[in-house]
Amino acid sequence: YVPPQVRKAQEALDDKKREELVRLKKMVNGLINRLSEPNLSSISGQMEELYMANSRKDMNDTLTDILMNACVTPVAMPTRLLMEHVLLVSILHHNVGIEVGAHFLEAVVKKFDELCKSDAEGKECENLLALIAHLYNFHVVHCLLIFDILKKLVSAFTEKEIELILFLLKNVGFSLRKDDALALKELITEAQRKASTAEKKFQDQTRVRFMLETMLALRNNDMRKIPGYDPEPVERLRKLQRALIHSGGSGKDTQLRVSLESLLSADQVGRWWIVGSSWSGAPMISDAKSQPQQKLHVGKVSSKIMELARKMRMNTDIRRSIFCVLMMSEDFMDAFEKLLK
Repeated sequence: YVPPQVRKAQEALDDKKREELVRLKKMVNGLINRLSEPNLSSISGQMEELYMANSRKDMNDTLTDILMNACVTPVAMPTRLLMEHVLLVSILHHNVGIEVGAHFLEAVVKKFDELCKSDAEGKECENLLALIAHLYNFHVVHCLLIFDILKKLVSAFTEKEIELILFLLKNVGFSLRKDDALALKELITEAQRKASTAEKKFQDQTRVRFMLETMLALRNNDMRKIPGYDPEPVERLRKLQRALIHSGGSGKDTQLRVSLESLLSADQVGRWWIVGSSWSGAPMISDAKSQPQQKLHVGKVSSKIMELARKMRMNTDIRRSIFCVLMMSEDFMDAFEKLLK
């Protein structure tokens, strides 16, 4: 039972929180609407200030919602616009903290997986795939995720998947070759094997042939054979990124080396790639009762300390042990050593 006056206070608090979130959404929306290459520096600076002034969770949720609404549309988004949006995320990822990029990446990957299963008619899948590709281009995510997505698409191997493979290879193919040539070679071999077994399945073989030619051009490092391939815009924005990251360099050390499976099952097994990420779910240890209870020994403990522990309601062995360590240690180093034991 919640008394009426407490109920009113909670409702007032909820209303206040809702108003704050609406105001925050308007501010972030205003900044995203004005986003372009020339003013990226000032907008990323203002976004960093908002991150300092508001809770990380509220900012991550708001930014992800606004970017997803702006970029995931039934029509194909202009590449330049997508790249600028992802570049903003990558700058915040490197300057504010990796949870910014991790939150956005998880939302994009889950949406992509959901749309792939639903056979949507629009261009949402291409737009989401472009977002993932540019997150890789701007060093937010490691090539491991891209290879996972490509393997998944190759294993399905329908006309829609072939289109998506071509789209992804055109955007990040040469970067993949530079990062992990062996994995790309294995992927090409698998695609060739799939294409030879699926010849009867497709009436029109031209897309499959074109995909295989593109893959061979990538393997042979032949950029001329990929129509419409232009690395210049990405390179220009990478230079801008290097200028705007506070720590200097391209920030490859903050790349999220996370697999597709880990991202899709994050709610069940936790987010190990974010330091200190809270997780509530089934315990990872299969059966706690089968584990033998470890007795903690902290040497001889006087009855006075034990009495104190009882008064302070230290009701388990581990609590009593930690309490005794803290009460009896000579200094912080001594306490640290004893706690480790």
